Formats: sequence, structure tokens, C-alpha cells
Amino acid sequence: MAYYHIYGIGAALVDTEIEVTDTDLQNYTIEKGVMTLVDEVRQTELINRFSTHLIASKRASGGSAANTIIGASYFGANTFYSCKVANDENGNFYLQDMEAAGVVTNKNHNDDGITGKCLVMITPDAERTMNTFLGISETVSTNELDKEALKQSQYAYIEGYLVTSETGRAAAIQLREWAESHNIKTALSLSDPAIVQFFRDGLRKMIGNKVNLLFCNHDEALSFTDTDNTEDAIEALKNYADEFAITLGSKGALIYDGNTTINISANTVKAIDTNGAGDMFAGAFLYAITHGYNHQQAGDLASAASAKIVSQYGPRLKAEQHAEILHKTLG
Repeated sequence: MAYYHIYGIGAALVDTEIEVTDTDLQNYTIEKGVMTLVDEVRQTELINRFSTHLIASKRASGGSAANTIIGASYFGANTFYSCKVANDENGNFYLQDMEAAGVVTNKNHNDDGITGKCLVMITPDAERTMNTFLGISETVSTNELDKEALKQSQYAYIEGYLVTSETGRAAAIQLREWAESHNIKTALSLSDPAIVQFFRDGLRKMIGNKVNLLFCNHDEALSFTDTDNTEDAIEALKNYADEFAITLGSKGALIYDGNTTINISANTVKAIDTNGAGDMFAGAFLYAITHGYNHQQAGDLASAASAKIVSQYGPRLKAEQHAEILHKTLG
């Protein structure tokens, strides 16, 4: 059995969440519901403008793949994460937070620069809008890869957001190629509708001939495959992945297990914050399929975990909530 169930790579971002209105987004020309890359000046301006809007969630280590890896770790997976942080207060906090979540990282020292930060804006309809200053994460590269850790892993998990960085994209491709050469399964998340819209060709290069497992939401699936309905998107995605999961928000999810399409029921909750829902879905799913559960069970656990995420503020569950969900869903 592999020492690491999942080896992940992605941005290292310190998240700050605030509550805003649709009018706030319009007034500051912020595109709703997607991730937008901004410089530090713009991000600081927005944080200062919304300084009275901070919500209960505390500062947390984030980044899409990091959220996934942390979720899987709290469920019980052995995990490794490749990332890049700076020698600053946020960088030190980030690595300590990852260690507290049981995640092993590639970092034994920090680099000069500024650790990446993500401003997460939550509107009353629970939609999350992100303005991200990547900082030093923009230069994550093959230097951050740990081939020995990868060789001890069951899955290599790649964050689609890496496509926005030339060095990040190269690192993602290298990780996938190494994984393929050592018969390690590969998984990738399409990450965000705007990423798919503007970086589709780069994402396809990261996928290569095929990945073993692909995660996306409904909008990303349609955009990536250039289709206008779910059935056609499912057929088209088979060209890019052996298996895949399409999340459908309040309608649950669809899982293709390589032979059949499985409908995953939604868990009815009052959504207040959708930040991290897709990341948690992937983390719970990856935990389950690396621990002997079938695709139906993995989908059920992922659906339950992501439903819990959207019913509270912040992209992470408390450590004890993972055990409760696991017991309630899979016994």
C-alpha cells in the first residue's frame, strides 16, 4: 500500500473571507462567481474598502488543491502537498496550518517574496467570488516537486488553476508524466469556469492523452467540452478522463466510473457560503476511493461533505466534523 494516498500540487494561498452584496461587487467592478487574478495593490484596496465586512471564519491556509488535500487528510488519508510560500508571516502560518492538518509538504525553507493571498467575497445567495494575488505561488515550478514522495503515492492530484502560471503549468505536466511512468493514478480539477474559458488549451496540455479522474462542475463541463447539454458533455469528457465527477450544486452530482453514470443525490441544506465546496467534494471522493469504497459510496460521502461545507462559513470543516460525516454516510 502506498505511503501517501494522495500527492497534490497547487497554489499556497492564505484566505480571508468577507461578506458583500451584489451592489458591492458592481460598484467595484468585480466579476461575480469566478476567480480573478489581481495585483497586491488592488487586493489591498478591496480589503481596506471592506474592512468592516469580515465574517466569523478565521484566516486559513487555502488554495483549491490545498483545501482538497486537507479535507482528504482529515478523513484519514496520508497526504503530501507541493507548494511555494514566502519567508513572511503568512508563509510561516501556512506551513504550520498544513502541518496541523496532517499534511506533509515539500517545504523545508521559505523563499524571499510575498505569500499568496485570496480575498473570498460571499454574497447573500451564498455564491463565492475570489480575487487572488498569487504572490510567490505564481512561480511554483518543477523545483517544488518531490519525485520520491510521488513514487510512494496512489494518486497525483493537480489543481487546474496552475494553468495560469507558465512554471506552474510545466510542473503540473511534469508531475502527470512522472505519475504515468510509475503507474500512479492521475486526477485533475478544472477549478473554475473562468479558467476553463480562458485557458482551455493549457488545461488540455496538463491533461495530456487522459487523466484517470477528472473533477468539474456543470458549467466547467459544458465549457471545457464546448457542449450545451449534460449528456453531450458526459460523452465528450470520456475523451479526457477514464472516470469523472460532475458536481451539480443543489442537484447533487454525476459520477462516471468508467462503465456507467451514477446519480449522486444532493443533501438538502441552507447554503450560506459555497467557497470550498468543489474542493471538499474532490477531497472526500479521493479519500473514499483510496480506502476501498466504491464510486457510489465515494460520491455519497463527497456530496455529504460538500453540503456541510456550504452550510457554514469558510472552505474547511472542523476536524471532528469529518469523522461525523464519515460515520453518518458510510457507517
